[in-house]
Amino acid sequence: MENKTKFHTMLEWLEMTFGSLLIAVGVYFFKVPNGFSLGGVSGISTLLGKVITWSWVTPGMLMFGLNVILLIIGFIVIGKDTGIRTAYCSLAYSGMTWILERTVKLEQPMTDQPFLELVYAILLTGIGSAIMFHCRASSGGTDIVALILKKYTSLDVGKALLCSDSLISAGAFLVFGLKAGLFSMLGLFAKAFLIDGVIENLNVCKSFMIITAHPEAVVAYILNVMHHSATTLDACGEYTHQNLKAVITVCRRAEAVRLRRFLKETDPTAFVIVESTSEIIGRGFRQP
Repeated sequence: MENKTKFHTMLEWLEMTFGSLLIAVGVYFFKVPNGFSLGGVSGISTLLGKVITWSWVTPGMLMFGLNVILLIIGFIVIGKDTGIRTAYCSLAYSGMTWILERTVKLEQPMTDQPFLELVYAILLTGIGSAIMFHCRASSGGTDIVALILKKYTSLDVGKALLCSDSLISAGAFLVFGLKAGLFSMLGLFAKAFLIDGVIENLNVCKSFMIITAHPEAVVAYILNVMHHSATTLDACGEYTHQNLKAVITVCRRAEAVRLRRFLKETDPTAFVIVESTSEIIGRGFRQP
């Protein structure tokens, strides 16, 4: 059990690193050259990078400075664990952006198709952010503001991010003009819905109701092999008038495949109802 926990933790840190890479690539190759301001510290940095004419001030430097300020706020408000994870993602994301600035010189958009580049900017940064939120982290910046809004309101992360980033995206109208501003607002709305969609998909679990005449074997497998708990209810088959048990449990998608295989081998006559759900509150899942 301890080894499983360590592996899960290590996997989360690898996922956070991958999410940081996706955001860095999306920002450097697609957002900054086109002047897309999809909110966040990267959006502020894109705007300030256009306004500030000092050659030594780069978007990567601006992101780092702003992230430090918001990270301090994050540690105070959203807690130590999320704060540490956010600090790592923020440093990784800013560091990767800085490396790209030094190794890949890019002074203009990669193509003459701004809508195509907007799509990639949304996909890369949106999926990267969703992976971080799924791991109880963020890329820093206004993502921290979104986490604070989520903590104290009923807003989903994507909608909270939309609230915190709207003014930043609106600034693109003033700095980059009407075209870039319209693209930025479109991208912001699309990114908000993408983040919520990806997070919901990553959080999907399977809820089982197993009506069986052999509850002991089923419960033993759930407890000892899957390391989950279960709830057992009395049931009666109205057609056969047979006394049965209904075993209710929830598990991850990969575990659901193994549970279905076990049921097929152990109790092929069991009546099984499987539902997908992303809102599970309790021990081992989401905390209330």
